[in-house]
Amino acid sequence: MVFPPLLLLVLLSFSPFVIVESKLSLDYYNKKCPDFGKIIRETVTAKQISNPTTAAGTLRLFFHDCMVEGCDASVLISSNHAKDTERDADLNFSLPGDAFDVVVRAKTALELSCPGIVSCSDILAQTTRDLIIMVGGPFYKVRLGRKDGMVSKASLVEGSIPRVNHTMDQMIKLFENKGFTVQEMVALTGAHTIGFSHCKEFADRLFHFNKPNTTDPEIHPLFAAALKITCANYTKDPGMSAFNDVMTPGKFDNMYYKNLKKGLGLLSSDNAMLKDPRTKPIIELYATDQQRFFDAFSHAMEKLSVYEVKTGRKGEVRRKCDAFN
Repeated sequence: MVFPPLLLLVLLSFSPFVIVESKLSLDYYNKKCPDFGKIIRETVTAKQISNPTTAAGTLRLFFHDCMVEGCDASVLISSNHAKDTERDADLNFSLPGDAFDVVVRAKTALELSCPGIVSCSDILAQTTRDLIIMVGGPFYKVRLGRKDGMVSKASLVEGSIPRVNHTMDQMIKLFENKGFTVQEMVALTGAHTIGFSHCKEFADRLFHFNKPNTTDPEIHPLFAAALKITCANYTKDPGMSAFNDVMTPGKFDNMYYKNLKKGLGLLSSDNAMLKDPRTKPIIELYATDQQRFFDAFSHAMEKLSVYEVKTGRKGEVRRKCDAFN
């Protein structure tokens, strides 16, 4: 049978091949770039060994990317190549260089092995998962086949990423607007079990809490005293920071939740979860059962990693991760 050209085009657009090609899959690169997984593992291993904060930084970078217009590597676009990109938003000023660097290293190696095949958004997703495993976190499946976004605007960031002074109502609404439950929000916040926060993000709890108490009384007194020493010059040195998890800062575990119960949490938004009846039972569950936390975190990360992904013609495979083609 001979089809008219227009009808043939319509039929092709709905063919099983086209539909399957536009979806994510676990084996997306098996034939296109068979060394994809090996190259990512080798890259993250070398980077994490030389720079131990890479895992935390990359997890944060991935979260900031996905929460703004989906997991499309739009946060990687440099302001050198476009005006007012996501990286120019104040919430993204402190995203660590090591996280960007590990993606660039992986992209460079992959371009040598299979040029023009692997997207920067897939690299960021797989790199994040492998780094989490390296520091003791749980395995979860990463579906592949994302395309890189073709839009990156600083104006899209506000309202998409939680701020440290958000109330619990604001936090829950922000996550619910993106399809995440309260339990998934609490599980994702467990990422604070690794990494650090800059003093300016919690300084009000130390020095300017309220009139009767300059220091938040819910912070353990000894912990508060140590933080005041660490952050004494935070106004002059914005790089001053402290570990989110003071007990096991380089290990992905459930200590973050245990710390909250002991007054050892840094951020006011984290501490608010311990007081709110919607989130407190979840905090207590994860503090006592690390496997329940790992299971919940894995589920939430799988869900986050496919949030509003671009496939097919809705995106591109960038030649350089910091610039549109």
